[in-house]
Amino acid sequence: MKKYVLLFLLMLGFAASSYSQIDKMRENIDDVGAEAQGLFTLRFINAENGEPVPNATIKIQDFKTITTDMEGKIRIPQKTDGVYPFQFEKKGFISENNKFEIVANTIFHKRFSVSPVIKMGAIRIVLDWDNKPEDLDAHFVKEGEYHISYSEMKVSLDGKALLDRDDKDSYGPETITVADIDENAEYNYYVKDFSNKDAENSKALSKSKAMVKIYSEGKLLNIWQLSEKQNGNAWMVFSIVNGKIEPTDQVNNYY
Repeated sequence: MKKYVLLFLLMLGFAASSYSQIDKMRENIDDVGAEAQGLFTLRFINAENGEPVPNATIKIQDFKTITTDMEGKIRIPQKTDGVYPFQFEKKGFISENNKFEIVANTIFHKRFSVSPVIKMGAIRIVLDWDNKPEDLDAHFVKEGEYHISYSEMKVSLDGKALLDRDDKDSYGPETITVADIDENAEYNYYVKDFSNKDAENSKALSKSKAMVKIYSEGKLLNIWQLSEKQNGNAWMVFSIVNGKIEPTDQVNNYY
């Protein structure tokens, strides 16, 4: 069955650059098959390049410790609805505490992008979401100086801010890294629903299960997870003013 699905996608004319989309579809097929056998799947993805993270240690609270396989995944017996904290650890990556939630016998968020270690003073912002909408865009603006996004500039003129990875075919990660933060400047980070950019009252973004994480100083500083039932095609997530992160966490029609 899996072979025929992949063949069908290739016959539709997917180019080599779209193989990542095919990989995601294959993974979903595998995960659905595992659920039919009573197993839930968690996948861990490198935020810089979108590749699986093998040999990572996942410690699930009040359960057990599991090592990710070569596809960056672990599988656990299906559990009752609830919130399950876990810790991610791997040499060369920033350790983090996170959680997965089971709702109606389904994992609410099963893909987690994790960050390789970054230089002291740098920040990294990572966006993940679900299969719809296909294309969410991350925007990082240093007011009066630069605007990092796929549609603006991918690298700032001073070379300090970089769009590491853009994703147009669901899930993410979409990642931006900034070498250092000017404490006298103002920055804004927001997420635009490019797939529904002309639908101002769309709820597609709020239903996307979007998650934004910010890393700095060798740790995960903040996690924002978008809630449902909000109208708008843009999510203003946070600002940085005088070196301090100020959460905004509002959905509306911006920019």
